Formats: sequence, structure tokens, C-alpha cells
Amino acid sequence: MRQKRGSSEKNDEAIGRSAGGQSTKLSTLGDALGNPLKFHVTAGNRCDLEGADVLLTDLEAGALIADRAYDADKRVLFRLREQKIEAVIPPRRHRREFREDDRELYKARHLVENFFQKLKEYRGLATRYDKRASHFLSAVYLFAIVFWLK
Repeated sequence: MRQKRGSSEKNDEAIGRSAGGQSTKLSTLGDALGNPLKFHVTAGNRCDLEGADVLLTDLEAGALIADRAYDADKRVLFRLREQKIEAVIPPRRHRREFREDDRELYKARHLVENFFQKLKEYRGLATRYDKRASHFLSAVYLFAIVFWLK
């Protein structure tokens, strides 16, 4: 079945249009050493929290380190509190209620950023040559296996 232009069905290929062009957003969940565990692909013009909705299900960890984009009470912080996981997420600047975060533990977030920098060395992944989201995600998983083996 052919998809009509502008419609959003389940077979969305995770390519978003914005002023800067077409883009894709890759959300990842890693372990304490920065090794990738799970991935989720969304369109680049979508909210970061869509990846969090998928990746935070059945999470077993002592703490979750994330950037400010994940500072959302209902979708992230309350869920982590229910699972008894410490949220190491800096509060957004516009937040009315100030929330403390562990600055020393937050410094370990660079391990996930290092993974993304290594991923960008592969031009086909960095520029997403694949048309299908499933092919792109397969290539990311293949790279993750190589990353784990090194």
C-alpha cells in the first residue's frame, strides 16, 4: 500500500523535515562504560522524549544520566522514581521547582557522546544514506557490535 504525502502511519521511515533539511534522531541507552545497549530511531523534527518512552521500559539500573531534553516530569522523572532509579538530569532553565542533580556523576555522560562521535566516523551512518529506517537501524546495530568488540 502506498503512503500518501504528509500522512503519518506506523511504517514511518523516521525522516523529519525542518528548516535545515531532512534529518533523523537516534536515541540510545548505554551501560556504565558507555557501551550501547538499545537504540530507537525517530524523525529529526520529533521530540526527544519519544525515544525515552521506548528506551525506558523495563530498565534495570541504579541511575540514568541524560541531558536537559529529558527533564520531563510525567514522561521520565516520575517513571524513574517508580522504578527506584536515580535521575541524573540537569533541570531546564525555565523549571519552576528547582531540582538537585549529581554534577560529578553527570560528567560520565561523555561516554555516550564518545559513542556518537565514533558513529559519525562512518559517513553512511552519519549522513543516513539508507532510505528505510529498519536498514539504518540495522547498520547502527552492526556498528555497535564492532564498537563492543574493540
